[in-house]
Amino acid sequence: MTEDTSVDEHDPSERDDPAPASAGPDAADVDVDALPGGAKAALEAVLMVVDEPVGDLDLATALALPVDRVRALLAQLRAEYDGYGPDGTSDLPPRGFELRNVAGGWRFFSRSEFAPVVSRFVLEGQTARLTQAALETLAVIAYRQPVSRARVSAIRGVNVDSVVRTLTARGMIEDAGNDPESGALLYRTTSYFLERMGLGSIDELPQIAPHLPGLDALDDYDDAGY
Repeated sequence: MTEDTSVDEHDPSERDDPAPASAGPDAADVDVDALPGGAKAALEAVLMVVDEPVGDLDLATALALPVDRVRALLAQLRAEYDGYGPDGTSDLPPRGFELRNVAGGWRFFSRSEFAPVVSRFVLEGQTARLTQAALETLAVIAYRQPVSRARVSAIRGVNVDSVVRTLTARGMIEDAGNDPESGALLYRTTSYFLERMGLGSIDELPQIAPHLPGLDALDDYDDAGY
C-alpha cells in the first residue's frame, strides 16, 4: 500500500442529520453506549466485518446514532490507529492497520509498511493451496494486466488454460474485455485479489517476484506482441 489518495466528501445536507429514521427496531432497541467500550467499540465491531467500504450514513443506521457523531467517532478511531492520543500528540505506536475513507466508504487496511509481510503471508500461507504454476500465472497477470492468455503462456513458456480457469473460479482474476487489435480476451486481477493482498489499488502492488523464482525477467517481455 502507498499513500491514501481518498478524500472525504459528504453532502452538506447530511452534516447535522439526526439518527437515521430508517434504522430498524432491532438497532433502535440497542443502546450502543451501554455496550462494553461504548459506541466507539460498537463502530469498530461493525467495521471489522465489512468486506467493502461502507459509508458513514450506513454506519449511523446500523448503530442508530446521528451521522455527525459517527463521523466524529471515525475520526477518533483513525487518529488512534495512527498513534495519536486524545490530546492530539503522537505518543502511541501506530497499529499495523489503518482506517481509510476509500470510494466514499470506510474500511480497515493493513499499512503499506507491512506490505512485504502481508504479501509473503498471502502468497505462501493463505494461498498455499494454489500450485506454484497458479501463483506464477497470477503474478504475471497482476504485473502485466490487462493481459491475454497467449501472452501469459508466452511469458511462462507453458499452456496456462487450466490455471487461468482455476484463478477465475477462485475470484482472483476476471475478464477485462478484448484486445482492440487481436480480439483476444484480456484478464486482470479482481478487487478480491486486492483485499487478500491488503492493497487499495494495483499501484500499491509489492514486489511478488522475490517470492516466485523465475519471474524476475518479466520486463523482457514488455515489447513482445501477443
